[in-house]
Order: sequence, then structure tokens, then C-alpha cells
Amino acid sequence: MKSFLLNNRWLLLIIILGILPLYPLLHPGMFEGHDAQDHIARIANFYANLQEGIIIPRWAANLNWGYGHPILMFLYPLPSYIASLFHWLGFSLIDATKIVFALGFALGGLTMYLWIKTMWREKAGIVASALYLFAPYRFVDLYVRGAIGENFFFIWPPLVLYCYYQLIKTGLVRYLIGGAFALAAMILSHNALSIMYLPFMFLYCVLLIVFSKRKLLVSIYSFLMTALGFGLSAFFWLPAYIEGKYTLRDIVTAGELFKRFEPFSRLIYSKWSHGGTGNMSVQVGIIQWIMIGVAVFLIYNLILKIKRIKDQKNNRDLKFNSYLLLILFFFFWIALFLITPYSQIIYEKITLFQKFQFPWRWLSLAIFPPAVIGGYFVSQISKRYSNQIVAGIVIAVLTVSFPYWKADGYFEKPESFYTGIYEGTTDTGESAPIWSVRFMLEKPPAYAEVVEGKAEIQTVNHRISSRTYAVTVNSEQARILENTLYFPGWFVSIDGNELPLTDVWWQDPAYRGLITYFVPEGEHLVEIVFRNTKVRNVSEFVSISSLFFLTGLCAMVLLLRKRSFPLSL
Repeated sequence: MKSFLLNNRWLLLIIILGILPLYPLLHPGMFEGHDAQDHIARIANFYANLQEGIIIPRWAANLNWGYGHPILMFLYPLPSYIASLFHWLGFSLIDATKIVFALGFALGGLTMYLWIKTMWREKAGIVASALYLFAPYRFVDLYVRGAIGENFFFIWPPLVLYCYYQLIKTGLVRYLIGGAFALAAMILSHNALSIMYLPFMFLYCVLLIVFSKRKLLVSIYSFLMTALGFGLSAFFWLPAYIEGKYTLRDIVTAGELFKRFEPFSRLIYSKWSHGGTGNMSVQVGIIQWIMIGVAVFLIYNLILKIKRIKDQKNNRDLKFNSYLLLILFFFFWIALFLITPYSQIIYEKITLFQKFQFPWRWLSLAIFPPAVIGGYFVSQISKRYSNQIVAGIVIAVLTVSFPYWKADGYFEKPESFYTGIYEGTTDTGESAPIWSVRFMLEKPPAYAEVVEGKAEIQTVNHRISSRTYAVTVNSEQARILENTLYFPGWFVSIDGNELPLTDVWWQDPAYRGLITYFVPEGEHLVEIVFRNTKVRNVSEFVSISSLFFLTGLCAMVLLLRKRSFPLSL
């Protein structure tokens, strides 16, 4: 036991560091985060889909006062899958959600340690992990905003970069497989943050390829890993991207981002608060700023060494590290620039960035460079002083961030509050169908109503993605209102005959965004079903094909158990 603890002491330290700030999650009930309550309700709807055998949940039937909502199509699904697993194992919805928050925080430290340790040894990994874990914005995400997707996202970037590094260094297929799954997990954890991180990941991969010995082959492997990662996650990002035009996203978010810029002074220091934009802290962190200052001296020192040292191998290593630090330094300042009002022209030109909603969301990227730079700094310290430096940095980040390890309060509500009809959707209603209002205001009187003619409606079956009614029409025809918001994928059938979309109306101003249709005289069986569109079918085919390909690679690795090609940085 003593030998085990000694051999794994650094790993155990990272685990302890990752657990320390999570003690507020042990408090009964849910903490008062901006989005915390809504996340639980969305997870409840996600889990209800899984209970009905819907493997890829896309429709939240109980949200929006019971009119339903397509938010699950646009909301990063991986945290909901994980929370659903813990709920299925017997945890309450609140506890399952808190477990996902805890995992997102703690595991991010472990993956950062793994990546940096692999490049620059254990002590560098400890410092990088501490800087990554205890950046102030991590606690904004956790205890202020209650942003479950962003919090869970931080697990994956270091793991993806670790797999790129190991794939190009060793050529082992298992890193290609692991990297593809890690990249997919990153995209499925938060699509907007993935877009922020992808340019850095691309440059890191290019840098590794440039300094490798077999550039063409490793380029193919890296491309394959990336393509498979995107392929695995295509079932989510492809429909979310293409079918986003059917939502109020571009209308609701237009211009809002320009009201949420932050002055540069607040990035240096801003008072801790559990308020919203303009009130909550957007500071980078004292120790993080020190590391950015240190980066200037590290880069300068590397350039001098490159000029002095003639040995090709050492020179190659120095060049790799110098370029990496330069890229990190560049991305740090770009991220901060995009938070300030001076960057408005960038958002006007690159309209994709406007969909991020909040400029300060770029802090998610800004906290990454100081952590990596801190790791490299420790790797250059003499062994004689390294323990003291590591201890000093870790203690400093713990001390500075300790006041942020707290929630603003807690609330307790029964499970039925989340599993029943829930009035909310999102703060801004950006995912509402473009034909509807942003938010419904009250619960519908019934699942279906007669709004023209004479008819009687009996509910035979009402499920998340299908509704069946026995309709008896006592007039020439009757117009039926289905109290469900229309979104592409909803189809109406009468006695087994599917109505063309021209006979299904959802743009009547009197019933804005709701499904209406006509039923002829007599007794009829009406079925309303939410099915995949062509885009969703294609995206699922791409994901399944990618999964089968990776399964085949896994089988090959297990059967052959040999390296694909030898590589060395």
C-alpha cells in the first residue's frame, strides 16, 4: 500500500485538488446557479425520452408549459446522457445533475495532468492542472452560472491534445481511437466552446506534424482521428447547425452580444458576485496573469537557446516548445480581445461568433494558455527548487480561489417539479421554433382541441414523440388544434394516411406556431408523430458508420496487438 501511494502520489494529489472545491455540492438540494434549475428540467425530459426507447432525444415534451420544445436538438447531449445514467442507477435528478457538475470539474484536472505530464513530466502536470482547475472562471461556471455543459467540457481538450501527441509520437492506433472518442465527447459537451478550441487544436496538431519524422503518414492518421471524432458526434452537430435556421436563434441573439462586452480592467480584477452579465466576475486570475508575464521571459529564453545550441534533436525540441508557447500566448490575447468592445468589428464580420451570446464566454479559452505555460515554466526549474516552486504555485492558486468555492444558496423541490409540466425553456428562448412566440405563457387546457366545426376527441395515447386520438366529427369537417409547437419532423396521419405538409397548418396568427389540421366527417384515428428529417437520418448514418469503423479498429488492435508504425518526436 505504501509503495502504491508513493508511486502514484502526484495523481492522488490531483484527485484531492479536484475534490476539495466540491464540498458545497454535498449540501442537500440544488445550488442557486443561473441555469441550474433549467438544466435539471431538461435532463428530466432527456431521461423521459430514453425511457421511451428514444436513443437520441430531440424533443422535450414537457417544457414550455407542456407545448414542447426542440431544445434537446441544440443542447449538448453528453452531460444529459451521463446524468441520465446516474438517475437510472437510483440517484435523484438533482443528485445526478450534481454528480455531472462534480465530474466535469474534477476530471478536467486529471486530463490536464495526463497531457502535460506526458510532455514535460509530473511536476509540470501538477502545476498546469492546478492553474486549470482553480481559474476564477471555472467557479463562475460551476457555482455562479450553473453551466453544466461548459463545466463538463473542460474534461476533453487536454485529453484530445494528449491523444494527438501520443498518436504522432508513437503511432499506436489506440490513441487514434481514444482521440476520436475524446473529440466527439468534447463536441457533445459544448458545441460553442468546441468552436473556440478547435483552431488551437488544429495548430497544435500541425506543430506536432511539422516536427515529426514521417509527416505524410502522421498527417493521414491525425486527419482520420479528427474526421472520426466529427463523424461520431455528427448526429448532434449536423442537425443543430442545419436546422438551427428554423429557430429564433438568429433573431433573438441579433445585437444582444454587443451589449455584453466587458472592459479590459474587469479582466484584470472584478469583484466576486453571483449576479449576471456586468456583475459577475470576469477576472482571469492573479496567478494566471503572472504566468502570462512569465511566458514572455520563457519565449525570449527559448529563442536565445535555439541560437546557441547546434544539436539538431535538442534544437528541434526547443523550437517545438517555443512555437507552442507563442501560439498559447497569441490565443490568450485573442480571447481577451474578443471580450472587450474593441472587437465589435470582428463579430460584425464573423457572424458565427454572435451565436456565442456572451463575449465573456471566451474566458473558457483564455484560462487554458496560463495553465500550459505554468506547466512548462516548472519543467524548466532546477530539481533543487522544483518542489518548493510547485508547492508555492499550488498553495497560491488555492488561497486566491478559496473565496469562490461557494454557492449563493440552495433550493429543494420534489422530483415531480422537474418531471411534470415545466414552464421554462432557456433564458432567451433562442431555440423556440421560428413560427412561434419565444415563451408560452400558460398550460394548455387539453392535449388537443376543436377550434372549428363539431367534434369529440378522445386521447388514445400520448407519448413524447407520438400522439393518437380517436376523433368523431359531427360536421362536414372539423379543425383540430394540437397543443404542440410545430418543428420539422412532426407529421399528421388520419386513418393511416399521412397528410401532406400543405394540409398541416402551423402559421395561423391565432394559434401561432401550433399544429392544426382538418378531419372530415365521421370516426377517425388520428396519429401525430415526430420523426427524423433527412438531415437527421444522414447525420445518424454518419455517426453509426464512424462507430462501426472505430469498432473495427478496436477489434484489429485487440487481435493484432502491434504498432501501426514507429514514430518519435
